[in-house]
Amino acid sequence: MIRTLIVDDDFRVAGVHAGFVTEVPGFAVAGIAHTAAEARARVRELSPDLVLLDVYLPDEPGLSVLPDLQTDTIVLSAATDPRSIGAAIRAGALNYLIKPFTTRQLAERLTSYARYRGQLANDRALTQDDVDRAYRALHDQDRAAAPKGQSSATSRLVSEQLRNSPVPLSAAEIAGELGMARATAQRYLTALAESGAVEMRLRYGATGRPEHEYLWAG
Repeated sequence: MIRTLIVDDDFRVAGVHAGFVTEVPGFAVAGIAHTAAEARARVRELSPDLVLLDVYLPDEPGLSVLPDLQTDTIVLSAATDPRSIGAAIRAGALNYLIKPFTTRQLAERLTSYARYRGQLANDRALTQDDVDRAYRALHDQDRAAAPKGQSSATSRLVSEQLRNSPVPLSAAEIAGELGMARATAQRYLTALAESGAVEMRLRYGATGRPEHEYLWAG
């Protein structure tokens, strides 16, 4: 059983996250902390296997606590600025999940973490292949699967078209480049926009209604 400490200043949110964790097979909630000082104390007291850490804590930023924990940590935070995310990675966070997230999104990260632990759970010297497998296991479910009724291959084609374009593209332009119906392109672009992979904007022409255009955000 992977014993997990949840650190979040909001009592209600901490309780919700605890409920999420208990739904994932192989995980248990070891405790909850609401401040940086309490997080340090609870880690010393409970020796958890994993910490789910918020960035915004009332007494001290969560990212300043992270190096002191000396425990595997996944950051769960509403902080979306590149500086915070980069600081979390440099401080040793194994993953970073932006709030709000779904039960499934957290479960996927926890399941990947369990696989990662499994890859390292032996006493023999590891080969490079072992290390590579462990890293792949840690992030193998980070990218969401294509929505029901959509092809991951087609989604990848649409993504690549946007990623390689120096300018935003409309659904009609994507459809023309890839030889598909405009409605099909629109469906995939909408799913990518909802996932945050692309930005959706309005393009205003000389006449008529504005149309949506899409820009790769990854």
